Amino acid sequence: MKKKMTYLGLALPVVFALLQLTNPARTNPSVKTDLIATLNPPPPVADALAASCYDCHSYQTRWPWYAHVAPVSWLVVSDVNEGRQHLNLSEWPVTDAKRAVRRLEEMSDQIGNRVMPPGKYTVIHANARLSDPQRKVLTDWLDREADSLSSTNH
Repeated sequence: MKKKMTYLGLALPVVFALLQLTNPARTNPSVKTDLIATLNPPPPVADALAASCYDCHSYQTRWPWYAHVAPVSWLVVSDVNEGRQHLNLSEWPVTDAKRAVRRLEEMSDQIGNRVMPPGKYTVIHANARLSDPQRKVLTDWLDREADSLSSTNH
């Protein structure tokens, strides 16, 4: 039994080291049309969006140290890629008002219904947690922007 534990004690660090060779790419492509730059929200809204949304839903991701350590890196990169696929705030549809309205409405619904930001993210990132007043400020602004875009494009 002692021999097995010794082999296991030697094998685990080797396996962990080999896993580091499998880290996926952590990319931050060039920003095309940024939501904050395009719509110029008031500072409380911009700050809340940057803190709670931009790491997973933009090309301005701040990659924490654990995003460089397999196997956790696999989950982090997968979550960011999935987040960008669903909503990418660095590719804001400035020339498609209907699409922008849909995105604003979806963001308002997700934030208002406490789906976003997800709990697994806010557990580690306290600055991404939204208080009830912050959620209200965000959803009110998102709804006003959606209404404004809708009314000017009809």
